[in-house]
Amino acid sequence: MPQPTTRARPTGCPGYSEALPRKPESVGRARRLVRVALAAWSLDELADDGALIVSELVSNAVRHARSRSLRVTVIRPESVRVRIGVVDKSKRLPEVREPREGAESARGLALVGALAKDWGTDRLPWGKRVWAELHGEGRG
Repeated sequence: MPQPTTRARPTGCPGYSEALPRKPESVGRARRLVRVALAAWSLDELADDGALIVSELVSNAVRHARSRSLRVTVIRPESVRVRIGVVDKSKRLPEVREPREGAESARGLALVGALAKDWGTDRLPWGKRVWAELHGEGRG
């Protein structure tokens, strides 16, 4: 199986993207990608929240998508605004659910909503992109 690559986008708004297998081990790789991108943009203050958000989004894709891979994207549409996305081939949209008492699941999207400035889902012809935005303080 070919190794996934991480690459900066040569044109448009700056960004990083990596295709990953739909496996639990991909969560750690996604966190590293987010941390590398934020460090490159001097937005380190967003690293902890960004890593937690991408962990939840990738975990959801691993759990619910039916494709063999997913794609993590980190783009910087504005100097202090970052959008983290996870693309998969499932057309099923994520649902925020109320966790049952004592349950260890169903908290991820509520956590994403609490940490992110905004979040949502884009329908794609082949699946969807679930994204979350963080805003920095503009030191970079």
